[in-house]
Amino acid sequence: MSTTPARAARSAAGVLAASLVLLPLTACSIGTDTLSCSTSGCTVTLSGDQAQVDVLGTSLSFGGVQDGRASLGVAGVTVSCAEGETVAAGSLSLTCTSVQADAVEVTASLG
Repeated sequence: MSTTPARAARSAAGVLAASLVLLPLTACSIGTDTLSCSTSGCTVTLSGDQAQVDVLGTSLSFGGVQDGRASLGVAGVTVSCAEGETVAAGSLSLTCTSVQADAVEVTASLG
C-alpha cells in the first residue's frame, strides 16, 4: 500500500494538532503529591517536609508553613504566600488557594 504525499501531510498535520491540544495537559509532571492540570494551569497540593513537584517545566517545593504563610521553593528561589495571595516566581504565577499547618494547595500558571 502506497502513501501519497498529500495523505502523509494530512496525517502529520493531525498528529501535530493533537499534540498541541494535549501539551498544556501534559506540561505538568507529578512529583510526590497530588497534581491536576487544565489548559489554564495546574493545581498541586504539597504536604510534608520538602515535598517537590515539577510544574509547567519549573521545580516547585514546599518548605513548610509559619504564621499562616507557606514557604515555596521555585527553581531555587524561595517565596512565601498566605491563603488567597498570588505571587510571581520566575516564569510562574502562583496562587496559594489553601494554606494549612502542614500542606499548601497552589494554582500555577505561566506568566
